[in-house]
Amino acid sequence: MLPLIALQAATSIVSPPPPAVDRKSVEVAPEFADRARQVVRLIGGQGGYETMFSPAFKAAVPETNLATINAQLATALGKPTGVEAIDPLTPWSAHVRIGFERGTLNADLVVDPAAPHAITGLRLMGATPRVGDVQTIDDVVAQLAALPGASAFALARLDDGASQKSKTHNANTPIAIGSAFKLVILAELVRSIEAGERKWSDIVTLDGSALPGGGYAQRPRGTRIGLRELAERMISVSDNSATDILLFHLGREKVEAMLPVVGFTDGGARNVPFLGALELFKLKGVHGGALGTQYLSLDTAARRAFLNGKVRDTSIAAIPRDLFQNGRPLRIAELEWFASPNDLIRAMDWLRQHMAGPAGGDLRAILSKNPGIPDAVTNWRYVGYKGGSEPGVLTMTFLLQARDGGWYVLSAGVNDPDKDVDTLKFTGLMARALDLAAPR
Repeated sequence: MLPLIALQAATSIVSPPPPAVDRKSVEVAPEFADRARQVVRLIGGQGGYETMFSPAFKAAVPETNLATINAQLATALGKPTGVEAIDPLTPWSAHVRIGFERGTLNADLVVDPAAPHAITGLRLMGATPRVGDVQTIDDVVAQLAALPGASAFALARLDDGASQKSKTHNANTPIAIGSAFKLVILAELVRSIEAGERKWSDIVTLDGSALPGGGYAQRPRGTRIGLRELAERMISVSDNSATDILLFHLGREKVEAMLPVVGFTDGGARNVPFLGALELFKLKGVHGGALGTQYLSLDTAARRAFLNGKVRDTSIAAIPRDLFQNGRPLRIAELEWFASPNDLIRAMDWLRQHMAGPAGGDLRAILSKNPGIPDAVTNWRYVGYKGGSEPGVLTMTFLLQARDGGWYVLSAGVNDPDKDVDTLKFTGLMARALDLAAPR
């Protein structure tokens, strides 16, 4: 849910790669390969931050942020051993796989073609443990269950009208899901398009209301944005400003009505009223959480009035600037969005079934723009994805079509009320599960 720069599969990139050329003939420039090797040395603690990155990158990602990430990588994977593979997009951008003692790390790297060829974009996509560490889905589930906090997992084959679970762990247990709640908003948008109430090309005009962080937070009143653009941003980079625009344009109660339709039955009434991102930030952060305490003391009708009154009227400036920055979980069992892996399987299956409808082509593209884990596309014909995170919360849900045409959903999450989830370990396990689950 939170817009972290690195290590989260559902987040935005700093300076995204340009459109790819014909990848059969493209090779990266020698200077690009040099920069890739320098990234490995930087991760290994050999320095070089000041000369490696562009001014814009350094302004967005301070050296202290990278130092924290490097420490996490060292704990999870050991020492970096080198660049294992470069998959070019252009001569100056590529997917890079970096080897470590105990696994690999996927990264997107973008380098300025102009001398001195500074790095303008770097996104760390997730780690994969060495194959020998995890041999079966049962091994994945066992290691997931061993993580601190509460965990849940489900892998299901989708058949017409039902899903066949092949592996589960607490699959009916609702947990905090972070940005995966955005799937319900997407479903309501799809329903309204299929009903003829809207079109993907319809325009939303910003009315100047405060928005949470994202690509539209600073846009002026009167800015016009298409529904398809908003939906793509909400799903592919988890843009919170796009999310709130869509939620309130579609209508909170309309989205709530979709909860049982898409199968959010385990989380159920805990998601009513259906919170916007900015509302959640206010409830957790304003006056040390006092706003949230007051909200939780109310019944559903009073909560709705509270959101539409006091919460709406509380200035965005009252949210502490460092909210979530210390990595400590904030009331994740009380103030969040909730669903079980089975809820998320049902929601993804609902969306899959509507890919054949009037909204289907765009829906299919929106869900697959960010596959969550880049290597997932290697063994699957189609990968749709939505994840979610905040301190103490991490979830990943994949809609998968096998090369034989069969459909699957893999959904898992961890909630730890005491500390942040080990992102590298979790994403590594999910990457391995995606590999093991693919029919051969």
